[in-house]
Amino acid sequence: MNLLSTLLPTAQIGVHRAMGLPATILGVEGGHGGSDDGPGAWMFELRGILTVIIGVVVLMGSVYFILSTNMGSRLAFLVSFASLAGWMALMGAIWWTYGIGLRGAEPSWDPVPGAAVLQNPGALRQAGVIDEPLQVPADADPELTSQALQQRLSDEGWLVLDPSEASFGQASSAAEEYLLESGAFASNTEYRVINVYDIGGERYPRFADGAVDFIAFFHRPRHSLVEVAPVVPVRVEPGRAPVPPVIDETQPRQFVYMERNRGSRRHPAALITVGSTIVFGASCWLLHRRDKRVALNRSQLALPAQA
Repeated sequence: MNLLSTLLPTAQIGVHRAMGLPATILGVEGGHGGSDDGPGAWMFELRGILTVIIGVVVLMGSVYFILSTNMGSRLAFLVSFASLAGWMALMGAIWWTYGIGLRGAEPSWDPVPGAAVLQNPGALRQAGVIDEPLQVPADADPELTSQALQQRLSDEGWLVLDPSEASFGQASSAAEEYLLESGAFASNTEYRVINVYDIGGERYPRFADGAVDFIAFFHRPRHSLVEVAPVVPVRVEPGRAPVPPVIDETQPRQFVYMERNRGSRRHPAALITVGSTIVFGASCWLLHRRDKRVALNRSQLALPAQA
């Protein structure tokens, strides 16, 4: 670490002097100790742009310069350009496979438009959560209504997630944001998540009862329904342990209806891979056509010398 901290600032100063820039323009001061608090230390965009330019000139430019001494400037450019496109295609394929490198938007739970927060079980039918209205006695308490709803959702294909599952926590966290944004609750201490239901998200097409799924590139929509119950307000006294929240059985349950957004995590890598592969193929075709033209010219008979 001491060697790196000594050499890196010195190398940076050397690069800046080679470019004709003062050493302090990017926040690097003289001396072996160096620092990162010069007048231009806040210019992160400028530092990033110059770093990319220097990297392109040093890495790609050095390869092109070496090839041009043996092949000529035009052929060297075509060879180095094809090599760069092939390397970009391989790098993009690795990023695309493992979901690393340049990534797009991460998957998230998005609210269903117009039906994000449902204030009572009767609104579930209007939002399309259940197919038929929920039939419960008029004097049924919220607990009995919740049990009847759970049975109805199970009959229609919804899964009840276990609180220990990761999907339970992810859906609960996303639902908290939408509950607070809608104004249904002032804070997350005013309610408690009771149940989380999940449906959809299957991949298709699949064959042999799901055993063959290597071409299952499509997904059905996936939805989540988070059921929350208001709690009885408690008074917090200094110096005493917090009182466990107690569900208010006089208040109806509320629901958050969300749809899974799978994001675009691999889209940038896919575009890089496809685009670089096309450029690499075109460059290789140009090289092949040039080789055929050179071979044809060399196969021609030499013209007689003129006296």
